[in-house]
Amino acid sequence: MLASAEPDVHGLRLDRTLGLRNLVAFGVGSAVGVSLFVQTGPEAAIHSGPAVALSFILASVACLFAALCYAEFAGLVPVAGSAYSYAYATLGEGVAWMIGWCLLLEYLMSGSLVAIGWSGYFTATLNNFGLSVPNVLSGAPLSVAADGHVFSSGKWIDLPAVLITLFTAWLIMHGTELSAKVNDVVVGLKILAIVAIVIGAIPFINPHNWVPFIPPSDGISGHFGISGVMRSAGILFFAYVGFDSISTLGQETKNPQRTIPAALLISLAICVALYVSVAMVMTGIADYRTLNVADPIAEALRAHPGLNWARYCVSVVAIFGLVSVLLVTLLGQVRIFYAMGRDGLLPPAFARIHPKYHTPHIGSIVTGVGAAIFAGLFPLDLLGDLVSIGTLLAFAVVSIGVLVLRRTMPDAPRPFRTPFMPFTPILAVLSCFALMFSLSNGTWWRLVLWLAIGGAVYAGYGMRHSKLRPR
Repeated sequence: MLASAEPDVHGLRLDRTLGLRNLVAFGVGSAVGVSLFVQTGPEAAIHSGPAVALSFILASVACLFAALCYAEFAGLVPVAGSAYSYAYATLGEGVAWMIGWCLLLEYLMSGSLVAIGWSGYFTATLNNFGLSVPNVLSGAPLSVAADGHVFSSGKWIDLPAVLITLFTAWLIMHGTELSAKVNDVVVGLKILAIVAIVIGAIPFINPHNWVPFIPPSDGISGHFGISGVMRSAGILFFAYVGFDSISTLGQETKNPQRTIPAALLISLAICVALYVSVAMVMTGIADYRTLNVADPIAEALRAHPGLNWARYCVSVVAIFGLVSVLLVTLLGQVRIFYAMGRDGLLPPAFARIHPKYHTPHIGSIVTGVGAAIFAGLFPLDLLGDLVSIGTLLAFAVVSIGVLVLRRTMPDAPRPFRTPFMPFTPILAVLSCFALMFSLSNGTWWRLVLWLAIGGAVYAGYGMRHSKLRPR
């Protein structure tokens, strides 16, 4: 049944080089990124006000339930592929394909989203030194109005986003161990810098900026009030895709049955603390209505001359820190392609291992080019909602899979068992769907369209080449 559990392709293996520290760094490196540096400000300004911190907490509760389910699967099915492989093992090939297709939203497009956020901080930093990227080369040619209408922005391409995506894909192709070493250093520096900024900004907090903590609704669903807090929670769930990326690395992890569950829970705890701290400080030192900008943390710090050091620190941390996010995100997508190619649902080239670097190099190239195209052409706000809804759907299916496997394989060895069964997976499903329904109707229609395209690809290729189907 577990075709995706086969350990190698063409006699080559993925090397087991990753330990607990590496996985925690991958999880934190992926999660502490665009949502913290870019999306927190616009969400506070448009949807939730100072209660954006509460939105992060609500999203983290849903993620905790799902993470406990992921942890059980990670011990039971310690292979590349994450939610795709877990669904393959429990709910069948058709559902696995749907989840794999949703993970394209989660990884490929979130990689593009990170690259767009990196581009915003990079161009803003250049401006601080009197340099600039030509306007037509510094943004997507498409933009989204408040009513969801897509229109032309007058720009040609977001060139910095394209170039950083291609560079990161090149780094991934040259080895997981190299990527892990680079990521460990960057994540360590990023956490230290964020903690220093938070501590340094505390004396400048004005509690009046937190009143009202939840601004009253303006009469439009999702614009402040409780519905706004829920809308932000649904969108900011994108922040937690890093936990899924940990479980994509099962075949490259030492002692994955124990290492992956521990890394999932440790990463979640670190990230929730960082997100809530930054959100409270940001809305405490500045009026939340001023934060709808490309570099909201730096914008909040500009109002206080005593925090100029922190403003420049944020720009540097964002530029280097978002690279670590992009690295982990693209790495996760490459491993999803690897698992699907190995099972026959995608062309076998995706499962081909490079003889020197021992990485799925074809998948790295396709992922890098695909993410670069999305990053160069599509706006951040359009991609963000899609990433969140795809991630939430994948998390819900994994949680259902835990319930199914407890019935179909009750005696299978489980190094980690999801606690409080069956309530934990049920709460995971309910909380994920609650956040999904908080998103806009346009996001749901785009998800339906995406799944329809995926169904056509599965019918045209995956069903015919699947390794589970008799020949």
